[in-house]
Amino acid sequence: MKSGVTSLLLVLGTGLVVALAGCSGSSAPLPAPSGAGANDINPRPAEALRDGGDLRWPVDNLPDNYNYNHFDGTQGVTTDIMGALMPYPFTATADGGLAPNPDYLTSAELTSNAPQVTTYTINPKATWSDGSPITWRDFEAQWKATNGTDPAFRIASKTGTEDIASVTRGADDKQAVVTYARPFAEWKNQFSPLYPASTNTDPATFNTGWLNRIPTTAGPFRLDSIDLTAKTVTVRRDPGWWGKPARLDRIVFRAFERAARADALANNEIDYYKIGSSVDLLKRAQGTPGVAIRQSPERFYNHITFNGAPSAILSDVRLRQAVAKGIDRGAVARRLVGQIVPTATQLGNHIYPYGSKDYRDNSGVLRFDPSAANRELDALGWVRQGPVRVKDGKELRLRLVEPSPNPINEQIDRTVLDQLAQIGVTVVIETVPVARASGQYKTGNFDLVGFAWSTTPTPFSSSRSLYAEPTGDDVQQNYGRIFSPEITALFDQGLRELDDTKRAELGNRIDELIWREVHHLPFYPDTGAYAVRSTLANFGAHGFADIDYINAGYLK
Repeated sequence: MKSGVTSLLLVLGTGLVVALAGCSGSSAPLPAPSGAGANDINPRPAEALRDGGDLRWPVDNLPDNYNYNHFDGTQGVTTDIMGALMPYPFTATADGGLAPNPDYLTSAELTSNAPQVTTYTINPKATWSDGSPITWRDFEAQWKATNGTDPAFRIASKTGTEDIASVTRGADDKQAVVTYARPFAEWKNQFSPLYPASTNTDPATFNTGWLNRIPTTAGPFRLDSIDLTAKTVTVRRDPGWWGKPARLDRIVFRAFERAARADALANNEIDYYKIGSSVDLLKRAQGTPGVAIRQSPERFYNHITFNGAPSAILSDVRLRQAVAKGIDRGAVARRLVGQIVPTATQLGNHIYPYGSKDYRDNSGVLRFDPSAANRELDALGWVRQGPVRVKDGKELRLRLVEPSPNPINEQIDRTVLDQLAQIGVTVVIETVPVARASGQYKTGNFDLVGFAWSTTPTPFSSSRSLYAEPTGDDVQQNYGRIFSPEITALFDQGLRELDDTKRAELGNRIDELIWREVHHLPFYPDTGAYAVRSTLANFGAHGFADIDYINAGYLK
């Protein structure tokens, strides 16, 4: 998955379009999310918008690394910022699909099936900010950097790139011909985002060249400044952009605590914020003049990851299953989002977002069952002694790492703590500053940890790295170090299956196995709700679609 978390990365669907004016002071819940196919962004034509203006965009923290393909770069905030600056050859659409981006490609075709060959014809105007043209060499360099053959490149994922046999020049420098050694069904998202060959050739530059800097861009905006003291990244409309000019002058990304965002929007310090699971943020938005609530289900979901590394207390899958059966995910959903979406439901799939055509609830294999949890813990030798369980003189005690401040995680974590106490499992919550949290769970320094993942339009290729076999420190995005050869084999089969229906069936078979392995425990689909300044158009609840940085702007 393009992984991420609420403050890191992984993003649920699009569906019912709902826009409520926020000046009534009511606290009415939002309608239930439905399936994919629409978003809620206040669509307006260019002639209705004024030229210029700043979009002030709150984020949890600044990225650890602006190279999204790096192990430390797969954060949601990285995607937010780099989406305005870097080439995405294909863009996600509201119905959950992918479409070629004409600003970067004049065509992208599957030109052969045996062997699989994909041919990208690059827009002749497409140019990096240093003046060099975007060419087939950029595709080649990114393949070589991320295919896993050179461990010096600290990559987030090698899915897809490891299947490529060659990237060669086509009719000219503006055509990349990609030949696969093995079929790869989800090729459309292979090079998104694309980075320049100049920073993909040398491992040192790949690993550290994007730390607190963005050396090269090729988007409708370019970097203006990174201010680590003010915790801001400012991007400015690029006069060298060859496509349709952006409506906004600047986008200012600023680290803002979530609890402070309602006041900041009311005080005209920011222009929107994500409501997500916060009832308080919903109520504040509904009572703030000049604010609209926009909602469209999206790909985010909150979860808890289990640490199943060989030395971890939860390395035994039977213990993970017993603990998971003591967690009432439905109760978590009702507590967190029941007042926002009355029909809130627990999420039943790790691969496909709620509301998408391939979604199926496979969670019945690991349903909430405290009686079974107690029996299984007894059978594993974890004997109840008063309020706790003990085995060989050792208490069953789990460290739950919590990024802080994060009011949503705090509610989830304390609910889980209370639920597991009912079956004699002690949970100790260890708070870690948001800025340091990703480093802690990426290194496996936890028993349980909560953040958010996000699926993508290419779920096999974006999810596979979450379940990759750990090799030393190279875990890709499998932070819990839980590995199943059967899951990997099915992922590989699905990535080679060109029939969409058959591939979706394989995806749901994989999901059943993930539930049994207790790799991570999803809670509920994100509400997809945002509080947005009512004069801001073509922006808000994007659902399954990518953000439209070019057409976002303010009404005249």
